[in-house]
Amino acid sequence: MARHPTIDAVIFDWGGTLTKWHDIDFHAESLALAQAVVGVDHDVSVSAERLHRAGDVVWGRSRDHQQSSTVADLFVEAGLDHDPELLAGYYAFWEPHTLTDPEVGPLWEALRERGLAIGVLSNTIWPRTVHEGIFERDGVRHLIDGDVYSSEIPWTKPSPHAFRAAMDAVGVTDPARCVYVGDRLFDDVWGAHHAGLRAIHVPHSAIPRTQVGHTEGEPDAVITTLLDVVGILDGWA
Repeated sequence: MARHPTIDAVIFDWGGTLTKWHDIDFHAESLALAQAVVGVDHDVSVSAERLHRAGDVVWGRSRDHQQSSTVADLFVEAGLDHDPELLAGYYAFWEPHTLTDPEVGPLWEALRERGLAIGVLSNTIWPRTVHEGIFERDGVRHLIDGDVYSSEIPWTKPSPHAFRAAMDAVGVTDPARCVYVGDRLFDDVWGAHHAGLRAIHVPHSAIPRTQVGHTEGEPDAVITTLLDVVGILDGWA
């Protein structure tokens, strides 16, 4: 298998990049989360509101300090006890929004034909098992060489440490020979450049104002469909 002359690996964001962007009813999400709360005198609507506010806090830490969190951290921030076994309804709420873009499989196969490593780096509070299950469900997990989820490392994008963790996961060392593909100009484009990678922007997501960072990066390329990545890389060669 011939190696690409200028690129060793392509690493992808998940939500809004490998999945289509969806607007989310965050009130309904919080109600689904609240079903996992345990304890006496539990009012679902009150717990949902506390969880919603806690979500703003943990994602604010990600945006401003590149500090990662987990689902458990969300409940701690809300001051609520929960049973992880009761989170099934929460993940079921998200399932319609997690469908892998149909172009991902053909794209990743084309990249493999060019000898490129394929990685995933996602800012997420979900555990690895949930993301692996999504890729397995959609028939593309076997095409991933390495994946990193911020829930299992101390940092979130745009920290260079997060991008380095993803490079380590796919077994490459030179950031100048890596490309990151994502939908956010702060986390993904500015973050990738700050870590020394090239960046391709997928400009289809309506990023909530509270999730927009302090800087918008200038991508090396902009695509309208994921399969455009192949032509961009071949052009760079």
